[in-house]
Amino acid sequence: MLFWLAQFSDGGDFFNLFRYITFRAGAAFFTALVFGFLFGRPLIDLLRRRQGKGQPIREDGPQGHAVKAGTPTMGGLLILSALTFSTVLWARLDNPYIWIVLFVTLAFGLIGFADDFAKVTRQNTKGVSSLVRILLGLLIAGLAAFAASSFHPPDLTGQLALPFLKDVLLNLGIFFVPFGMIVIVGSANAVNLTDGLDGLAIMPVMIAAGTLGVISYVVGNSNFTEYLGVHFVPGTGEILIFCAALIGGGLGFLWYNAPPAAVFMGDTGSLALGGALGAIAVCTKHEIVLAIVGGLFVVEALSVIIQVLYYKRTGKRVFLMAPIHHHFEKKGWAEPQIVIRFWIISLILALIGLATLKVR
Repeated sequence: MLFWLAQFSDGGDFFNLFRYITFRAGAAFFTALVFGFLFGRPLIDLLRRRQGKGQPIREDGPQGHAVKAGTPTMGGLLILSALTFSTVLWARLDNPYIWIVLFVTLAFGLIGFADDFAKVTRQNTKGVSSLVRILLGLLIAGLAAFAASSFHPPDLTGQLALPFLKDVLLNLGIFFVPFGMIVIVGSANAVNLTDGLDGLAIMPVMIAAGTLGVISYVVGNSNFTEYLGVHFVPGTGEILIFCAALIGGGLGFLWYNAPPAAVFMGDTGSLALGGALGAIAVCTKHEIVLAIVGGLFVVEALSVIIQVLYYKRTGKRVFLMAPIHHHFEKKGWAEPQIVIRFWIISLILALIGLATLKVR
């Protein structure tokens, strides 16, 4: 919104700063961060009053989780509010990719909110049925993938870019939209499965967002793409502002979510943020790189899939408990130990993901 101030610039004054994506990204970060600090505590107090007993805790979960009873959920509202306010304030609102990513984020956030609301009001861990969540998610993702495809350059429409390979594209044609749907929905649910310990999901999400933000800025700048030999997607550089706002809002939330958590992000936050990462990957044509950058989320989701399939086939379990972070809890790892080690893994994977820009 504030980008319009650049029209008052003659090229050598303060208003000229508003032309630069990097300046507006930095401003978006600090805006979302301050928003989180200002409204975090009032929102938590409101959620605690409204929810009473807070988020219900799984009876079959690790015994140490019993102490978390009464902790309010839906803390994702803080992240989404800070993210949306900051993005709308600092991004170019004539950029279609900004609206695609915001649409996916808020739409998945509504699904998560409905799920959290059902859990809190019924005081059990069963919220909105999985089928309904998946169908709604596929609808949202389908609209977003189709929109992104329609705004991609003609030579990239329906194409899948392969990392580490220069100028190599796989033509998916009409199957690109279904593929994009799987990426977005899969990302949303993978982050949702990861959100099981205090601070476990939000830091890897911020790391992934920072990585995808850099990638967005690079592929949206023809000078960088020509030098690095990656595809050029005009307009995606503006997504850096969204990513910066997400990191700022995420840090504001982490202030209250750090162990012991004063609030959980709930499905309101995890589904929304996971969907956002998937949408950014589809917009920037870096769907496969997302699987590298978000490798932690992939492993968490795979651990659940493997556990379910193996148990149905043999009646036995591969892991002591799934998702895999609970497996390590059962093995005696302390919660902060698991969280910090998973953060380290996320950072390493993010660096590998960034390397795909250069190694070709």
